[in-house]
Amino acid sequence: MTAVHATSRSPAASRRSTSASPPAPLRLGDISFLNCAPLRWGLAYSGAREELDMVSGPPEWLAEELLAGRLDAGPVSLVRYLRHADVWELLPGGVAVGSDGPVHSCHLVSRAPLESLDGAVVALSEASRSTALLARMLLEDAVGVRPRYCSAPQNLDDMLAAADAAVLIGDEALRLRARPPAGLRVQDTGALWRSWTGLPMVFAVWVVRREVAREHPERVRAVAAALADAAERARAHPEAVATAAAAESARGPSGRLSEQVLLDYYRVLDYSLGDRQFAAVREFARRAAARGEVPENRTLPPVSGGRL
Repeated sequence: MTAVHATSRSPAASRRSTSASPPAPLRLGDISFLNCAPLRWGLAYSGAREELDMVSGPPEWLAEELLAGRLDAGPVSLVRYLRHADVWELLPGGVAVGSDGPVHSCHLVSRAPLESLDGAVVALSEASRSTALLARMLLEDAVGVRPRYCSAPQNLDDMLAAADAAVLIGDEALRLRARPPAGLRVQDTGALWRSWTGLPMVFAVWVVRREVAREHPERVRAVAAALADAAERARAHPEAVATAAAAESARGPSGRLSEQVLLDYYRVLDYSLGDRQFAAVREFARRAAARGEVPENRTLPPVSGGRL
């Protein structure tokens, strides 16, 4: 600051400028599953994690926190976004969790072939609404059976004790694929959707509350840029990411997953929300609306940006 600028400012104004605190960081949600471990690693590696106020939890809990205004931005299941697109906006540039084929962590598990589940009971995990609805679409519209459904806490043994099949997501599903029990058929819902529609599957998207996007556009863009940078860094260091994620998995109740399992997992996960993924979102939205699960004729904004 020059002498002229210093003398032109009143003492009171000078005190206000030096005592002003920086704006609080946006409160950002983080899916606590291993599907977001690469982003957590990338944010820590770049140093951006220190600038973010992050809270981890399962997708349904994050959605409730966003709706209550206790989070500003974060990932939510695709169904949740479609139901609340009037109050949430997609994060600039487009950030998602999806796959173009097998996803490794969202499964239909049964003892018998899916074709034999007509009239059978299927337990749907309470952990995510998108995969539960996707499973219903696959069974009824793709396979052509009409099961009965119940919602259940995610525990495979308990689910199969009360049902003929179960929908399992997240880290438990990833462990099941790595070590499938004898006598169970494990069907990857991402692969089934791709075979049926020819499209990738988007399981979750990052959103921001509309009022936050309007009031703090630069800060929202900064969060989106930090996530994009984190994804790029994670893609450039797959072994380091898998090692860190394996250590993270060891803290769970079911034990450690190997680096190779996680390397295979992160090769199929896609954080993009470009044209091809958005076509899949529209197809899912159309089918969900036909079932009365999301509002009809939901106007979805275009997303700029490609692969993250």
